[in-house]
Amino acid sequence: MILAVLDTAPTPTASEIRVALASVVRDFTMLRERLVSTAMFATKYYVPGLNMALIVSFAVTVGLTLLVIPYGKRRKPGTPVTWGEAMLAATYVFAVLFLAYGVVPHQWLTHAGNELGWRTDKILIGPKIGPRHLLKYFPFTITAAALQDTIAVVIYGFFLGLQIAMWSWWQRRGKKPSVEVVTSTYGRPLVKKA
Repeated sequence: MILAVLDTAPTPTASEIRVALASVVRDFTMLRERLVSTAMFATKYYVPGLNMALIVSFAVTVGLTLLVIPYGKRRKPGTPVTWGEAMLAATYVFAVLFLAYGVVPHQWLTHAGNELGWRTDKILIGPKIGPRHLLKYFPFTITAAALQDTIAVVIYGFFLGLQIAMWSWWQRRGKKPSVEVVTSTYGRPLVKKA
């Protein structure tokens, strides 16, 4: 029955298909313009210096790095690791390191270079910034590009410190601090009898 109806249905011509596609494209264009014109996406709410790609990549990287803590508290130290778990853990660590040392610094450098305009011709401190500036007698020039690269190094250092702290925490989990017993001059422990 259904096949008989489909066989009798007229097939659309190429011009009818073009008109239908043009209608769909027009609808999506109108929807996009409506979204852009709403208050949420309006340009009057633009905050200079705010880059969502940088903020989200930084937050996701820190979140994924700290997600190791609840997992480490749940998993007992010395539990044997299967091949699949090892591959999944290696992929997870690779993804976090890729975000920390690749994506986040790239987003910062792109943001500073493009949106903030921190280039080598923008001098922050040095002899060529004008006669009325306090730092005009500084013996060397610091450009905005140098500050941009310094902040990138700080980002690398932050993630390196966080990575070292997390690996250190992972290796020390489950270990209890040892209680030192006071010893005599002969090396025997001094224990009070109860």
